[in-house]
Amino acid sequence: DRQQGITGANLLILLERRFDNVVYRLGFAASRKEARQLVNHGHFTINGKRADIPSMLLREGDVVQVKEGSRNSAKFQEIKEQAAYKTPPEWLSVDVDNLIGKVLAKPTREQIDTAVNEQLIVELYSR
Repeated sequence: DRQQGITGANLLILLERRFDNVVYRLGFAASRKEARQLVNHGHFTINGKRADIPSMLLREGDVVQVKEGSRNSAKFQEIKEQAAYKTPPEWLSVDVDNLIGKVLAKPTREQIDTAVNEQLIVELYSR
């Protein structure tokens, strides 16, 4: 069950698909740290089911939604206002008014704007 392709690019793609990172990319959190905490505290559902594990890998077609009970909180009203000014990556879509996001596709290396030389990371861990 090995993944095909370039190891470093695959690593970045896997990291990009993490639940906490998707929450951040959708604009539902100001930072990755905040996204991780919001996920841990159970403020989101994936495909209608409660989800509170930040490291979950999301797949194409997954729908991330702020839970009904959390939507009206001051925190999420503030997030809703800020998210309106953010543009999600091409592989995600977001409905800011309803605080719903969807994974449209797997991200490609070109769609990940992280300035990192992943080959150096692979070389470090392959020793």
